[in-house]
Amino acid sequence: MKYLAGFFMLLFTSLFVLAQTSDAPQPASSAFSPAKSIGMFAYPKNKQSSDQQLKDEGECYTSAKQNTGFDPQAAGPQAPSAESQQEAQKQAAEQAGKSGPKGGAVKGSAKGAAGGAAIGAIAGDAGQGAAIGATAGAVAGRRQQKKAQKAAQKQAAEQTAQSQQQAQAEKNAQQQGALDGFKRAFSACMDAREYSVQ
Repeated sequence: MKYLAGFFMLLFTSLFVLAQTSDAPQPASSAFSPAKSIGMFAYPKNKQSSDQQLKDEGECYTSAKQNTGFDPQAAGPQAPSAESQQEAQKQAAEQAGKSGPKGGAVKGSAKGAAGGAAIGAIAGDAGQGAAIGATAGAVAGRRQQKKAQKAAQKQAAEQTAQSQQQAQAEKNAQQQGALDGFKRAFSACMDAREYSVQ
């Protein structure tokens, strides 16, 4: 019973404190600050009120947006999804595989037949040597062709990945340059209104 009474006493006290704090006015600092949204801080030089500061920040934000044509709140450049990057790399690899070296088995067969015929002539049966050499040459030629195709596919996939990364880095640099220009325009406007902006 003691525990139950203590629990209700704690509950009522908590509700009373909560009711008292919810009626209190919220400070102006909890309002949206355009300066803070772009990672800047504005300090009034002439003791402007917080309401006036928010108004000035909003007007300067709008002015900077109009002057630069850039909105920091708009979504920046999105990197391609991992799936689309992998798909592009896969397509590049497949294309490289199709355009890679062809006829490895035929070339290897011809080389093997020539070598086998020479060895077979020494051993006494040039035809048998040529047939064995052609088979061995075809297998070796096909193996070399596949190895070259895999290397070409790997290289194409790596080049595609590198070009994707470079394109994303360029987009990010453009975004950062636009944001820097916006911050300069915002700072100039706020400075004209007697604020120190960092």
